[in-house]
Amino acid sequence: MNSNVHILSTGGTIASTGKDDGAKPDKQGSELLADIPEIDDYASVSVEQVAQIPSFTMDFETMVTIVRRAEAAISAGADAIVVTHGTDTLEESAFFADQTLGGDTPIVFTGAQRRPDEISPDGPANIVTAVRAADHDAVQAAGGSYVAFDEQLHEARSVTKAHTSRLDTFRSPDSGPVASLDHGGFRFHYSPPEANALFDPVVPDAAVRIVPSYADCPRDPVDEAVDAGVDGLVIEGTGLGNTTAALSDAIADALDAGVPVVVASRCLGGATAPVYGNPGGGETLRQQGVGFAGDLSAQKARIKLALALTATADPLEQFPAE
Repeated sequence: MNSNVHILSTGGTIASTGKDDGAKPDKQGSELLADIPEIDDYASVSVEQVAQIPSFTMDFETMVTIVRRAEAAISAGADAIVVTHGTDTLEESAFFADQTLGGDTPIVFTGAQRRPDEISPDGPANIVTAVRAADHDAVQAAGGSYVAFDEQLHEARSVTKAHTSRLDTFRSPDSGPVASLDHGGFRFHYSPPEANALFDPVVPDAAVRIVPSYADCPRDPVDEAVDAGVDGLVIEGTGLGNTTAALSDAIADALDAGVPVVVASRCLGGATAPVYGNPGGGETLRQQGVGFAGDLSAQKARIKLALALTATADPLEQFPAE
C-alpha cells in the first residue's frame, strides 16, 4: 500500500545501549530509523519521541500519552501507528491501547530482545515487521491493537511475553499469531478481529492490585490490600480460576466491603470457568460474587478493571462468569 505510518518511540531495549552502571534507553526514535534505510520501501514513515524509559517503569500516564499522541497523528493523516517499546510490559501497553484507542486505525507495538550495541540486534527487523503489518490492507481494514515481533503478528488481547531472552518471546498460547511474515509477505492464519475499544484513554483513578494464589496461600495479602484502601482486586488463581480456602474467605469479606474482585488464572493458556464447589473453588467464588477474567491474563484484567472502575457504575459487568 505505502501508507503514512507514524512511529511513537518510548525507549526500551530497542533504544538502549550498555553503560558501566547498566543498560539504559538513550537512542531516539529518529536514530532507530536511521539504521533502517529500507524502511521507506514499505511506507511513508514519520517518528515522534513520546517517552524515553525502560518499560519496567511504564505507568498509566505514559500509556495515555501513547494513545493520545496516536489519536493526534491519526487526525493529522496517519493511516497506522507503530510504537517502539520495551518488552517487559509491552503487552500491557498494547492491551491498554486495544481498550482505549477508538476508530479503525491500527496500532502495532514492537521492541527488541537485543540492544542495538549487541551482536545481531533484532530491533531493526522488528520495526520493519511492524511497519509492514501496519501498512497491510487486512490490518488497516480491521483496526485494533497488535504486537509485531520475530516476523509474527499477534492480537494485543491474546499475546504475552513467554521467555526472558529468546527472540521469539511473544506468544499467543490459544490462538497463535494472526499472521506470519516470510519472503512472500504476510500469511494470515485467521482474520484480524475488528477494533472494539470500550473506554476513553484516561488515567484510571482506581487502585487495583494483583494477588496470586498458590499452595498454602493465606488470606493476608487480600486483607492487607483492602486495609490499604484498594478500589479493586485481581486474583491470579490456579487452574480454571481457583484459590485456597483462606484466600476465598478473604475475598468474600472484600466483596462485602464493596471491593470488586476479578479472578484470572496463572496458566498461560485457556480461560477461567467456575467449576469447583469446594472452598476456594471457582463456583464457590462465583456464588460469592466475583467476576472472571476469561482468557485475559491477570495483568490485562487489572488494566481492564481499573478502566471499568473509572468509567462505569458496575465494573464487574465487564467480567461475566459465563
